[in-house]
Amino acid sequence: MTESEDLIDLLENDVIPEIESFIDDLYEKIAETKNATDDDKTQLAELQELKKEFALLLDEVKNGELDEEECRAIIDEIDMMREEEE
Repeated sequence: MTESEDLIDLLENDVIPEIESFIDDLYEKIAETKNATDDDKTQLAELQELKKEFALLLDEVKNGELDEEECRAIIDEIDMMREEEE
């Protein structure tokens, strides 16, 4: 598999679905409490923006706008971000 294929797989099957899950969970929390705190609103906005950025990145990779080296660097960066969250 090429780096671009790995990145597409990572974005489509891991990163974007994880973000969507976090967004869904936050919406459920807001629906249950019928009130969104400022923190909830901020987190929701940040997650939606992050999802948008990753979707744009996915489009760039699919359109061949990134070379293999750039794809590898992005994969490494995503892996580091995910490790920091754990």
